[in-house]
Amino acid sequence: MTVLSGVSDFFGLDLGSTALRAVQLRGSGSVKALDVYGQVPIQGNLTLSDSKMDTPKLAQIIKDFTHQIGISSKNVAVNLPSNRVFTTVIDLDRMPAADLAKSINYQVEASIPTPLDESKIDWAVIGDSPNDPKKNEVLLSSVPNEFIEKRLDMLESIGLNVIAFEPDSMALTRAVIPIDVMTPQLILDIGSKATDLVIAMNGAPHLSRAIPTGSEAIVHAAVQNLHIETTQAEQFVLKFGLGKDKLEGQVYNAIINTVDSLIGEIEKSIKFFQGRYPNNKLERIIVTGGASTLPELPLYIANHFGMSVEIGNAWRNVSFPASKQNELLAVSNHFAVAVGLAERTA
Repeated sequence: MTVLSGVSDFFGLDLGSTALRAVQLRGSGSVKALDVYGQVPIQGNLTLSDSKMDTPKLAQIIKDFTHQIGISSKNVAVNLPSNRVFTTVIDLDRMPAADLAKSINYQVEASIPTPLDESKIDWAVIGDSPNDPKKNEVLLSSVPNEFIEKRLDMLESIGLNVIAFEPDSMALTRAVIPIDVMTPQLILDIGSKATDLVIAMNGAPHLSRAIPTGSEAIVHAAVQNLHIETTQAEQFVLKFGLGKDKLEGQVYNAIINTVDSLIGEIEKSIKFFQGRYPNNKLERIIVTGGASTLPELPLYIANHFGMSVEIGNAWRNVSFPASKQNELLAVSNHFAVAVGLAERTA
C-alpha cells in the first residue's frame, strides 16, 4: 500500500508485538548492502493498542530508537500486522490494467470484510487463474482506513515520511525466499502472540493467515501443565523444546497439544492451497520468528509433513562484512519483516 513512490532513500520499520526492529540498506539491484539495523523491546501491548494515551508513548520510543541506532533517513516503509490486514486471492476477468484499476473497487466489494468506504484497498495481478483460463488471479489486501490513518499520523508526528505500508506477508516473502525460486514455499513466522503463515509462489503470497498461536501459548501450556512460574516455563521451553528425552519428556508432554494445534492449522492451510493449485507441489517450509529456534520443533514439523524444513535467513539477499556474520545470523529469526520492508522497491 504505497503512499509515495520513487523514493530510494528509506528504511524498513517493523512495529512488532514485543519489539521494534529497523533496517536500512544502501545500493541498488537485487542484493543491497546493510547500512544500519537494530531492535528494542516493547513493554505491554503498545504497538497493538488503540488507546490515545499509548500512541504518543510509542511515537517517542520510535523516535529515540531510530536516533540511537543511527538511522539517517526520514523516509520509512512500515509493516501492517497480519491481524489487521485481510488478504485473499480472487479471480477476475482479464482486462487491460487501466480498466482493472478503474473497476477494481466495484469488483472486490463483496470480497472484503469491511465497508469499501472505510477501507484502504491494494491489489496486484499475480498470474493466470488456475480455475478459469479467461480470468486473472488477483492478490487483494484491505485494511481499515482508521488504522492506517492513526499509524500515519503517529509517524508523521515525529518527522517521519511514510513511503509505504506493507503487509507482513509481502515483507516475509521478499526477505526469506531466494530471488530465483518460483515454486511454492510455505513460510511460518512463529512470533510471541501469533504465527504468520504465508504460502508464496512466483514471488507473491498466494495464501496468508494469522494463526493465534505463538510462543506465549506454548509457554502458557508449560506453566499450566507443569505447575511452574512463567519465567521457569520460558527457560524450560527454550532449553528443551520438543526433546522427548529431556527431563523425562515432561516439557514435551506439557506443550505437545499446543504445538499440535498449530500443526493442525498449518495442515488446513496446506490442504486449501493444494486444493486450489493441484499442479503446484509445495516444496519447502521455511521457519522463522522467535519460536523457530525451539529445540526439535523444525524437525517435528518436517517429520509431520514429510518435507524439507529450513530455518529462514532474513539476510540471504543482503551483503554485509564477514565479521558481522555471526552477529547477524544470531538475530536473523527476528528480522525477516524489517529486512523485507527495507528490500522493497519503493
